[in-house]
Amino acid sequence: MNSSKYLLAYLGPLSAVAGLYFGGAWSFGFVYLAFGILPLLELVLPIDSENFGKEEENKKIASRYFDFLLYAHLPILYSILFYAFYKYAFTPLTTLEVTGLIFNIGVLVGSFGINIGHELGHRGTRYEQFFAKALLLPALYQHFFIEHNLGHHKNVATDADPASARLSETVYAFWWRSVIESYKSAWHIEKAKLKRSGYKTWSRHNMMLRFQIYQILYLIVIGFYFGAATIWIAVAVAVVGFLLLETVNYIEHYGLRRALLTNGRYEPVLPKHSWNSDHALGRIFLYELTRHSDHHFKATLKYQILRHFDDSPQLPFGYPMSMLMALVPPIWFGLMHQRIRETDQKFKAL
Repeated sequence: MNSSKYLLAYLGPLSAVAGLYFGGAWSFGFVYLAFGILPLLELVLPIDSENFGKEEENKKIASRYFDFLLYAHLPILYSILFYAFYKYAFTPLTTLEVTGLIFNIGVLVGSFGINIGHELGHRGTRYEQFFAKALLLPALYQHFFIEHNLGHHKNVATDADPASARLSETVYAFWWRSVIESYKSAWHIEKAKLKRSGYKTWSRHNMMLRFQIYQILYLIVIGFYFGAATIWIAVAVAVVGFLLLETVNYIEHYGLRRALLTNGRYEPVLPKHSWNSDHALGRIFLYELTRHSDHHFKATLKYQILRHFDDSPQLPFGYPMSMLMALVPPIWFGLMHQRIRETDQKFKAL
């Protein structure tokens, strides 16, 4: 079961296809699963905080099965996108069905596009990094490949990181700040890298420049094959997708900060600087993203061996329910501020 459980994640794309096929009130497909069924099940299902032994870890690292589970999402994602754009372009849809299509596919793009792109973006092989960039493309968020790896992981849990939410910052204010500042940060990182390598900013070596071209071409291709009107659907899907990512960013580090040391540097990234959730279904559907402390402790660790830490702060609910709570700031602040105070007191006592 430890190996086969991740096959349950394929219910996400399946529910998205079902939403497109059946239409009507079912058009929201994956939304119902991600933010209706999963949060309710996580309220009653047990939490799994078990870690593997070293021998079992080594077996899982060596198994290509876990990699192919991720790779398969690339053709699946683009096939579903083709189906969605085709249906919009050539099938009469009601306003409800268009809205459902946007959110249904947007959640797919955010959870199985960006999230798996995030996992593969930390891998060292060229083909896996290509997969990562391709998975980020439908969200029009390829700059995430640069900023997340070279910005977020360096500056996490500090005010220098756009993707680390501040105490009492609403998710809506965070969306604006993180989206804009992360994009700007990616440009600054890429410019600095080019300068160190002796390349000009406006050259073929500029990855950020290439990303803008790829994303424009993506929209042009959609307009060419499905009509210009479909471009706005693709953009709307992308917005839902990257706002889903930013909501995940919001809950992952909300209110947590690394201490500034006397030497002017921040303390190392520790398990206490990320919110975690060991709710089993969220772990499966997000490919262990919810074990976020270990991901920041060593970003190259593959998802199947990420560990639970007893000293990492735990969210009161799984990721899906926590994301819903974050959309209502008074409820979110009421839940989290007491936990942040308890976390601070716990580590001051150590």
